[in-house]
Amino acid sequence: MEIQTEKLFYKDSFIKEFDAKVVSCEPTEQGYQVVLDRTGFFPEGGGQTADTGKLGSIPVFDVQEEGDVIYHMTKEPLEPGTEIKGIINWEERFVKMQHHTGEHIVSGLVHKLFGYNNVGFHLGSQVVTLDFNGVLTKEQVRVVEKKANEAVAEDLPIQVSYPTKEELTTLQYRSKIEILGQVRIITIPGYDVCACCAPHLHRTGQIGMIKIVNMQNYKGGVRLYMLCGFAALADYCEKEDSVRKIALSLSAHESQVAEGVERLKEEIYQQKGEIARLQDELLSYKVAAVKEGSERAVLFEDGLEGNQPRELANKLLEKDVKVAAVFAGNDKNGYRYVIGSRTLDVRSLAKELNQICNGRGGGKPEMVQGSVAAERKQIERFFFR
Repeated sequence: MEIQTEKLFYKDSFIKEFDAKVVSCEPTEQGYQVVLDRTGFFPEGGGQTADTGKLGSIPVFDVQEEGDVIYHMTKEPLEPGTEIKGIINWEERFVKMQHHTGEHIVSGLVHKLFGYNNVGFHLGSQVVTLDFNGVLTKEQVRVVEKKANEAVAEDLPIQVSYPTKEELTTLQYRSKIEILGQVRIITIPGYDVCACCAPHLHRTGQIGMIKIVNMQNYKGGVRLYMLCGFAALADYCEKEDSVRKIALSLSAHESQVAEGVERLKEEIYQQKGEIARLQDELLSYKVAAVKEGSERAVLFEDGLEGNQPRELANKLLEKDVKVAAVFAGNDKNGYRYVIGSRTLDVRSLAKELNQICNGRGGGKPEMVQGSVAAERKQIERFFFR
């Protein structure tokens, strides 16, 4: 006799516990796959991750479907023929139903308002992603978001039906794939009609808030990141805590955080400019202290960035220094260096430095650049031996 699992989640999407008989239990690389005669666990499929929960006291970490059979993945075996109580991780299941039902409303609205199809969907434990085959503006997404929450406020009944083949020929509905066999239709009056196999809520009011938290261009269309219900509330609470901490740090009201950050950025920009001016002034003094026409001049500076080491080396060379060497960094993290001369080929000098001071680098006869992992005293000994 061919095994077929009775799918209780189609009879009652709000099922939390159920009784079943263990039909089989086979070992796998990850543990065991258990088949029951009936189950309330929804398997992975259509972009949605599987339910989790327990069979008795044994955790179910994954659920898969092959044909008419549903396999429950566990780490411990169950004896075939025994009666077992299945317990769904209800909090997780309910949030998934909030997200999936919210996805129907958003996808239905995008299709209705802009003619785009949902071509990708992933519902995991965190944010939900929806991919559409057309580009939306931020303003258009806000319109969709507002209308989606209006659908929630209407508290509409969510209808599940199984039309005949004849009825399907006259029914306008969305479907991402061609479906063989019986088609299950989810209808949200005025918003969406879509073929779908997943458990859904009874009414739109159970979704709670629908929030689009991000968007990006994706494969010629757009990807929306969405949170619904309790997940949206958790996200709001997390962001609220962050805003409060930032406001406290800025000594600003929570509603003025953005202005406070912009003000802080401007202050930092001005301070960086002043630091750069003072640094240039300090370096000018250090260059001025170098004797004109010296054989070698070696300067160490921790705060040099970008092209500053090269610029400082050129200033030293303007004083007719035969070899100018600038080292940016410190003993702990190592040094970047620039070595230059207007009369000598400094490549051989740099090569010797790299050998002695664990460095690497190179360049042209008149100037080389590189880095060394050595202490300042060792570098100074090399230049003034």
